[in-house]
Formats: sequence, C-alpha cells, structure tokens
Amino acid sequence: SSLLTFVGYLIKVHLYRMAPSNEVQLVIKAFSGLGVDEKSLITILGKWEPEQKYSFRLGFSCFFIQDECHFERWRDDIIKCLRQEFLRFKNAVILWTTHPWERDARLANKAMKNCSQSHLLVEITCTRSSEELLGTRRAYHSLFDRSIEEDVAECIKGSERKLLVKLVSAYRYEGKKVNDDHAKYDAKALAKAIKNPNIKSLLEDDDVLRVLTTRSKPHLKKVCEHYNKIFGKNLDEEFDPHKRLKETLQCLCTPYKYFTKVLDAALKNDADKKVKKALTRVIVTRADIDIKQIIDEFQIQYGVALTTKIQETANGNYKDFLLTLVAKGNEKPWKSVCCKDMSLISM
Repeated sequence: SSLLTFVGYLIKVHLYRMAPSNEVQLVIKAFSGLGVDEKSLITILGKWEPEQKYSFRLGFSCFFIQDECHFERWRDDIIKCLRQEFLRFKNAVILWTTHPWERDARLANKAMKNCSQSHLLVEITCTRSSEELLGTRRAYHSLFDRSIEEDVAECIKGSERKLLVKLVSAYRYEGKKVNDDHAKYDAKALAKAIKNPNIKSLLEDDDVLRVLTTRSKPHLKKVCEHYNKIFGKNLDEEFDPHKRLKETLQCLCTPYKYFTKVLDAALKNDADKKVKKALTRVIVTRADIDIKQIIDEFQIQYGVALTTKIQETANGNYKDFLLTLVAKGNEKPWKSVCCKDMSLISM
C-alpha cells in the first residue's frame, strides 16, 4: 500500500541515522513492507523478551505512538496494513509486539462487541496483576475514549453483568499475607450462599461477588483449602452450574489449568473459528508468564505434548511462530511476576 511505501522510506532514513542491530533492521523492514525472510523473523521475534519489545516500540514512532497514558500504542492505520501483510501469521506477530495494556484493551473491546465471548473479560481481569489491569483500563480509555467499566455495564446483559463490572474495577492486594480466620469465614459464607435455596443465581449473591472480586489470589487459594477441609468438596466443582463463577475462580487460583482447557478446545479439529482464535491469544499472552506450567498441565490432562497438537493443527509460518513461543517455556524457569515491560514505564 502507499502508506507502507511511505513508512518504508521513513524507515530507511531512520536505519541510516540509528544503525540498529541486524535483527532489529530485519523486523523493521518486515513491518514497513520492504520484504522479509519470514523464517528469520520468526526466530528473532520468538526469542525477544519484554524489554526488547518495549525498546522496539519506544524507538520507532513511525509504528507506535506514546500517548498521554504513557504506553506505546500501535498506529491504527499501520495495524490495518500489517494485518494484511501478515495474514499468514493470523495476527500473532501483531499481538506479540503490541504493548500488553493495548493488547488486553483491544481484546476486551472485541469481547464486548460479541457477548458470547464475555469469558475473555474474566480471563483478562483475573489472570493479570492489579497493575496490569490498571494499565489495561488506562489503555482502553486512550484507545476508545470511554472507560472499560461503562462499556461493560452497557454491553453485558443478564446476571453476569454485575460480576464483570466488579472484576474490571478490581484492584486486589498483591502481597502474600493471608488472614486464616478471614479465609475460613469466607469459605463458610460461600457455602451458605451455595446451599441457600432462595438464591436464584449465585451471580447475584453479595457474599459470592465480594469474595471473588475483592480478595487477593493467595487468600482465595486459602479459601478453597478451607472449603475442602470443612465441607469435603472442591469449591471449583460447586461452581459447575455457574460457568462465569467457575472461570473466575480458575483464572484467579489456577490459571494454567484454565488456559490448558482453552487450548484443548482451540486445538480440536472441529472447533469453530472463534474458538480456534484462542490458540494465538493464549500462546502469545502466556509465553512470558507461565507457558511452562501450561505445557506440563496439558501433558498431564490429555496425555499428549502441546507442541505435538500444535504441529498437527497449525500450518506454515504460523505454526513455526507458535512453536517458537512455546519453546520459551523450556529456556527459563517459570515465573509468576508482573511483566518487566510494565515496570519500565509505569508512572
């Protein structure tokens, strides 16, 4: 397109002035429509850590804009061109290089346009740290000139609306301290709500919403332990009839198990298009977080390697890129920390 041609000219000037590494030059040329060795691009991007993606976004304003919310967002016109340029990668390349705040904000916005995908809101709000979720809310405001809270309240219908509004508004304690007595009290409060025959839906119970939307993740894990000890049942299973509550608890306490199920559904041969898109989303968003745990859990649950299923299902460079990202899990120990990218730019 004429836009990419113009950007290509700017890139040539920029490369001449900055003389970046050969790897960065290759990525920049690919994004500017100047032709690229896709195999090399996959290898380079696949091994980039958050710091390298941050530096790339920060250094090339022809692709990214740092706005008043202090995150580097893609230029909308460039995104449209790149989605055509990298069609074979099924948006994986764009998602991988996008700032995590922007990525989650755009995913949340798409979820609200299609209410059948409101589970994405649960996934985003419950598997990110409080700082990451705050960043997503800031990004959403910047991208769409609205708050994510007001859009959830307007777009989501039915009994799950109250839960989702509270989840997107949450800012949980991130420390490790847990009051055992409070956890035991919450376990009993949940049991009372579950056994109450007068409650039409647990999604509307104040105690259920209070515990799931305000308590820290270590606290909720302790609540689950107490529930099992006191009542002889898994809280996870008690929520079986209430899909959003079950997803919420899993995402907060055992996200690797949740993502394993999502990947299994996406890798089935008869999965529909929307379900299959989860393959890209999960691999890209978890590659720097807990992909090793997801790999191990997938093997345990389904008796086959995640890489084997990807090889059987995906094709071409898209398959190679996913496998490169999955391989990151075998290169370093699993870490449950806020993306380093966030600490570099947080205000």
